[in-house]
Amino acid sequence: MAEYFTRMGDGEALWQSEDELRADVEAGVEDAVKRGKAKPLDDADIAHLMDILKMPEKNVSVERGCEGIHTFDAGTLKLPIRSAVPVSRHVTLLIHERILCSDTMELCNTDYSFKMVKNCAPEEAMQMEQAQQDMIMPVFYGAMPNLGLYTKPDGQFDNWAELLPQGKIKEAMDAQEGAAEQCYEDMLYISSLQAEAGACGIQFDTAGASGDADLLAALKTTKALKEKYPDTCVTMGMANEFTLGMHGKLEFEGDKLAGKYPRDQVQSCAKAGVDMYGAVINTNSSRSFAWNLARSVTYVKECTEVATIPVLVNAGMGVGGIPLSAVAPTDATTRASKALLEIGKADGL
Repeated sequence: MAEYFTRMGDGEALWQSEDELRADVEAGVEDAVKRGKAKPLDDADIAHLMDILKMPEKNVSVERGCEGIHTFDAGTLKLPIRSAVPVSRHVTLLIHERILCSDTMELCNTDYSFKMVKNCAPEEAMQMEQAQQDMIMPVFYGAMPNLGLYTKPDGQFDNWAELLPQGKIKEAMDAQEGAAEQCYEDMLYISSLQAEAGACGIQFDTAGASGDADLLAALKTTKALKEKYPDTCVTMGMANEFTLGMHGKLEFEGDKLAGKYPRDQVQSCAKAGVDMYGAVINTNSSRSFAWNLARSVTYVKECTEVATIPVLVNAGMGVGGIPLSAVAPTDATTRASKALLEIGKADGL
């Protein structure tokens, strides 16, 4: 019986038969249906996904006409920080435009959180202005809400993760509401400076990492920013596939934020004025690549069916079906990209 090269969710090499691949694909779809109450992939989609997984080429590509836009988070951290290439952020932007032919790029600070950027926000705006003078491709400014930084000892609010186990529910809820308001004010201030400096857009990355209050701060900021600068594009990438209800009762535009999966998250983002939504589906490192990818495609396809704004799937290490490894293997990333675009109907990655 023929076996096909694939991987585990942690990147380990794995050989599976067609029956084993199909069993994992069907199990991954079923997990998305059970956990997120998503609609299952139909037989044609499963057959298409099986064809992608069985392709003998090391790296694969999409069919002509199925291309998607390529965006980044932590954009200017990729070369000088994570790859230890001694180049400035400005040169990093130029490399992505003129050598790597990126569709868009993101300027960001090493401290990739809005609270940490506040002290040097004017300098960051000057960097953006210089980038806009030299670049042709759209350049965004990005950072995380990172609500946890507003808790003691870094911030002024008590840590709700410590209060909740003590049964101090009201105190924990009040702390999150206060932190969300302060985060909103910081993000709006910094984003406004970037918009004034000519930024093509703002990227609110990893929204919801600290739960529903974290996501609320990002949505409120988006709404206020779009009212001030309607031509400034806003992208919002989620922290995970499920919005944690650390508070549990917070709402945006009448909708409770806790418990939202991608199909619901994208609708809240659209209400806030977000222009592009970044779906996140978490990788289970103990399951196979086939299982993880089938699960991701199931969530994404349902999301794109209800979305009124472009859906750009987060497809890096540990999300979007990609193995959780420091350097993502291209045999997995290209197959995931092809499946998310062709089957999931995503607008980009």
